[in-house]
Amino acid sequence: MVFLEIPEISIYFAVELTAIRMKRIYIIGYMGAGKSTLGKSLALHMNLKSIDTDRFIENRYRKKISEIFAAKGEEHFREIEHRVLQEVSEFEDVIISTGGGLPCFHNNMKIMNDSGVTVYIEVPVEELVLRLNMSKNVRPVLNGRSGNELKIFVEDSLNIRKPFYEQAQMRFHVKQTLTKNDIERMAKELESI
Repeated sequence: MVFLEIPEISIYFAVELTAIRMKRIYIIGYMGAGKSTLGKSLALHMNLKSIDTDRFIENRYRKKISEIFAAKGEEHFREIEHRVLQEVSEFEDVIISTGGGLPCFHNNMKIMNDSGVTVYIEVPVEELVLRLNMSKNVRPVLNGRSGNELKIFVEDSLNIRKPFYEQAQMRFHVKQTLTKNDIERMAKELESI
């Protein structure tokens, strides 16, 4: 395992560096971790396409994720996510930012690990709660939760999801909100490896 230190960011690598030259990079982690932002920045620096699975689903179904959850429930949404993952895992030269729950269902981590490099953006609970409280993005599973109730929900669901996230081949541990410069440095670091 290789460990790189960037100010306020720790990076862990659980794959051989020679094995990283692949055509798909999956960015995973809890909601609010910064997956979409990092994915776009990384794609720009590496001259690759960027796909966000949540936006992909919204465009395909012409509905917001919250509308799909409300109309059909979480189980149906997870099936849609799985089908979308199977589709985008065939794309080449792409950075794929996943929804926070996608790695935890339908053996999706195996699909991602088998078809590309997985990068887990690990953020402490307190920082996630802060980001989610400030987010303008309405997240279906957070409806009606705030304050201590939100913190307990994030801790509990993160504990359930961590075993899936920790199957990623690389890990960024992020302690605070990233600036644009931090994200650019992370993208350059990944590109150089």
